[in-house]
Amino acid sequence: MTLSAPATLLTGLVTLLAILIAIGTAILVARVRRSTGIQPPAMSGDPRLERALRVQGNTVEGFIVFLPALWLAALYFQGWIPPIIGLIWCLGRIFYAAGYVADANRRHFGFAICIFSVLILVVLAGIGLVQAWTVSV
Repeated sequence: MTLSAPATLLTGLVTLLAILIAIGTAILVARVRRSTGIQPPAMSGDPRLERALRVQGNTVEGFIVFLPALWLAALYFQGWIPPIIGLIWCLGRIFYAAGYVADANRRHFGFAICIFSVLILVVLAGIGLVQAWTVSV
């Protein structure tokens, strides 16, 4: 795998998109705080703020497992599948955020997309690691 390979570049772009989504959730919290007049360090007082904070928190929590799973899959499984699954995760995050902000009961679809994307990346990384291990032994 070289750093200029198309699949590696796409994985890098997906990583940048995921970072922008995480930044976007922080901006969402700031905007909701401004519109509700709730200043930090307050974390409650309006359901819109509480939902925005949950979106941001869950995105950061998901990011912690998504990013290593994406890069392990990209390094060891290789090809176009890992970055495409990573792009699907990013879309799931957007669906999750939009659904949760509108109504807490509408978050499930986006959340499911994210969880399944991470699980697939973990499986791909595992397959790639086992294949790399057996070749080197």
